[in-house]
Amino acid sequence: MKSRDLLGLTDLHSHLIPGVDDGARTVGDALEGIGRLWEVGVRTIVTTPHLDGSLTQRPGELDLHLEEVAAAWEGLKAAAEKAFPELQLLRGHEVMLDVPDPVLTDSRVRMAGTPFALVEWPRMRVPPATKQVLARLGDLGIRIILAHPERYQGLDSEGNLAGGWRQMGALLQVNYGSLVGQYGDGVRKRALTFLERGWIDLLSTDFHGRPHLDLYVDEVREAMEEAGGREQFDVLARQNPSRILSGREILPVRPLVVRRGLREKVWDLFRG
Repeated sequence: MKSRDLLGLTDLHSHLIPGVDDGARTVGDALEGIGRLWEVGVRTIVTTPHLDGSLTQRPGELDLHLEEVAAAWEGLKAAAEKAFPELQLLRGHEVMLDVPDPVLTDSRVRMAGTPFALVEWPRMRVPPATKQVLARLGDLGIRIILAHPERYQGLDSEGNLAGGWRQMGALLQVNYGSLVGQYGDGVRKRALTFLERGWIDLLSTDFHGRPHLDLYVDEVREAMEEAGGREQFDVLARQNPSRILSGREILPVRPLVVRRGLREKVWDLFRG
C-alpha cells in the first residue's frame, strides 16, 4: 500500500485562526493550509492559538481575549465548512506555562472542551520544577498534552527529563518536522530517541498557516513505514488523537526498533 492510503488523520496542534497569534494572517492563508492538511490525509483539525497561562489568572481579561478569538474562529469555521464540508474543524489553545499555576478549568482553553490541555514551557526553555507543575495540574484533574518536548533548550542530548514528564501523566506530542530536521540535528536526534523508546504519544504539525511553511507529514509517514513503523504511525497520527477527542484512553505506542542494517538508511530518510 502506498503511504497516502492511510487517511483519516487527526491533527491536534496548529495555528490557523487568522489574526490572533503568529499563525495564519488571513482566512485565505488558513484555507490554503487546511487544503494542504487535507491533501496529506488529515480529516480532523483542532487548531490551537497561543494563550499565556498568566492570562487565565485574570478572568476579565481572559474573557475579552477569548471573545476576540471566538469571533475570528467563527469566520474561519464558516469559510471552512463551504470549502471542506467533510472536514471536522475544532479548536483549543496552546497554553504557555509562563506561570506555574494557570487556571485550566475553563473548557474554552482546553482541547475542544475535553479534559485535555495542550501546554508548552515558556520561551522554549525548561523552567525549574517542571515535574511538580505537571503533578499539580494532574491533581486538579487536568490531562496534560505537552507540546514539542523534543525542542526545549535545557534538556540533555537524549531528553531524559521527558521520561519524568510522562511519569507525571503528561502525554508527549512531537512535531512531524522535528523528525526530519526542521529544527536542527540535535532536535531530530532527540525526537528519534523518543520514537525508539516508545515515548511519543502523539504526532502533530504545529502548522502556523503560512504558505511557505511545510507540513512534513508525508515525509515522516514514508520514513516510519520504511522502518517497519506503519502501525506506530497509525497510532500516533490517527488513533491516539481521535481517542483523545472521544474521551478514551490512548493506546501505548510500541518502540520503533530499527534493525541495525536499516538504521542509517532510515535516519537518512528522516534527514530528507
